[in-house]
Amino acid sequence: MATLKLKHRDDGRPPTRDTRRPPVRGRVAGAAPRAAGRPPGGPPGPPPVEATSPRPPPVEPGSEDRGASESGGGHADGSLRLSKRMSELGLASRREADVWIARGWVRVDGRVVSELGSRVVAGQRVTLDPRARNQQAALVTVLINKPVGYVSGQAEDGYEPARVLVTPDRQWRDDASAMHFSPQHLRSLVPAGRLDIDSVGLLVLTQDGRVAKQLVGADSAIEKEYVVRVAVADHRPLTAESLALLNHGLSLDDVPLRPARVEWINADQLRFVLQEGRKRQIRRMCEAVGLQVLGLKRVRIGRILLGALPTGQWRYLAPGEDF
Repeated sequence: MATLKLKHRDDGRPPTRDTRRPPVRGRVAGAAPRAAGRPPGGPPGPPPVEATSPRPPPVEPGSEDRGASESGGGHADGSLRLSKRMSELGLASRREADVWIARGWVRVDGRVVSELGSRVVAGQRVTLDPRARNQQAALVTVLINKPVGYVSGQAEDGYEPARVLVTPDRQWRDDASAMHFSPQHLRSLVPAGRLDIDSVGLLVLTQDGRVAKQLVGADSAIEKEYVVRVAVADHRPLTAESLALLNHGLSLDDVPLRPARVEWINADQLRFVLQEGRKRQIRRMCEAVGLQVLGLKRVRIGRILLGALPTGQWRYLAPGEDF
């Protein structure tokens, strides 16, 4: 027979029953709750998903939510915050994910999850409400041919951000996207990567967190190609050993750089192809081998070329284009 726990008082009055509940352990989103009202000795209800619980079967390859891919980090049970998992799967940025979760636009294994901070494990199927898909489709990405004298992000030291160039009169007349400028396209339009104030060429601004993660995320492998005009110190030619160092072997701030592809285009221009974007990286690489950078132009990001886009003008990333 169950025994009631009584709380003894010091004021002489009869003891009272302790009605406090023990703390509730959190459950993974989509896990079945414990069966309510089970009689003593009856069959047990379904257990909550905990560290010792088996994981759900993986989603079949090719599913649009790609829910079967493995992820690292998280709790001892292998779970991750749902918003982080959605970001890993390329479904949304974390900020977008939190908004959509709060609106009830996210399902885990077919069940709506609307509580922020909910957790999931690898193999659980994450899908989006069509309203989230439609909202995502309305997000724009802008490609600018940035001139010298504009900064990539916020205004600084009296210099304007490249975002001010995104005006109706500066949209390239050969823009093939068939999209027309709207003031709504300026909301939350942020740079996905940087281009120094004294550098020119292709700069990406986007409203889409997925694009930003693809281009500047910690695990991004998108190539960026530059044409760099240089001068050799003391008129001494660049040695084969120095050119090899530009390709692989240099470090910045004691952190080794990823391998690059660097080659001569002509007598005073080099082509750099990088898979990372450290601050003033190319200029510092050149300084390390005795080269002075006279001009730097970014001409490609992934599969997107600067092409004939005029300096100071912009175009939309068209439907069907991808980095």
